Amino acid sequence: MRFETVLIIGGGLIGSSIARAARSKTQCKTIFVADTSETACKKITELGLADGVADGPPDLFAAKADLVILCTPSGRLATKAMSIMPSMKAGAVLTDVGSVKGHFVDALDGRVRKDIHFIPGHPIAGTENSGPESGFAELFEQRWCVLTPPEGTDEAAVTDLTHFWEGLGSDVAVMDPARHDLVMATTSHLPHLIAYTLVGTAIDMETVTRKEVVKFSAGGFRDFTRIAASDPVMWRDVFLTNKTATLELVDRFIEDLTALKRAIRWDDGDKLLDSFAKTRDIRRRILDSDPD
Repeated sequence: MRFETVLIIGGGLIGSSIARAARSKTQCKTIFVADTSETACKKITELGLADGVADGPPDLFAAKADLVILCTPSGRLATKAMSIMPSMKAGAVLTDVGSVKGHFVDALDGRVRKDIHFIPGHPIAGTENSGPESGFAELFEQRWCVLTPPEGTDEAAVTDLTHFWEGLGSDVAVMDPARHDLVMATTSHLPHLIAYTLVGTAIDMETVTRKEVVKFSAGGFRDFTRIAASDPVMWRDVFLTNKTATLELVDRFIEDLTALKRAIRWDDGDKLLDSFAKTRDIRRRILDSDPD
């Protein structure tokens, strides 16, 4: 146990899952949760996820916490961090769970208290569901958690946070913030953008009714609708805070899609077959690496 007291700010899917996992896996003694939603706080209390719950400024909790975890949308992370830092005790660790790291690190550059440890993090886990009731203790098991400590961060603090996430069941990797954002834009952000667009296009088709789209949806389209059901506020913030990497990937995707469009137009079966065979191989490699 590296942290006796943990404060989780944001009690949604990820925050409530951290609370559940930390409790069930004995990664801390005391858990505090803060959320701006009274409804969420009431549910967190009903579920018994925390030793203390606040729907206002969690300053008193922050003064006691050895670890503060920000579980809010990417666009609010910097503001939340600046508001909680004055109340944190010396030697505490400040981290987050956002899927964009460069924007957060840049926003706090030169503004972090010298007596606390700022270690951004990103557990690569989640579902399309949201809210305290959606969390579960096993969410992080055999999933990656990426830490992106700024240069000069205390190595012992990084080790402590690494052990915390490993205690929740995660595999931990340490990565440069910019590299993290490019990897996430490739493996997560672009797929979500495509899913939102594809579902929107299908629904807006004038020659196909919404009823038909729902009734005759095949497995592939259903997979896209699952991804597109993710929290819209969170994903709005993701795209705005990881703009550079996302736009780079969108441009590349448009080029590749145009090439396939051209192959279809000119009956270039060899081009299509070659492209599909390569992506099929990638799918197999992904499944081979998946612990499930």
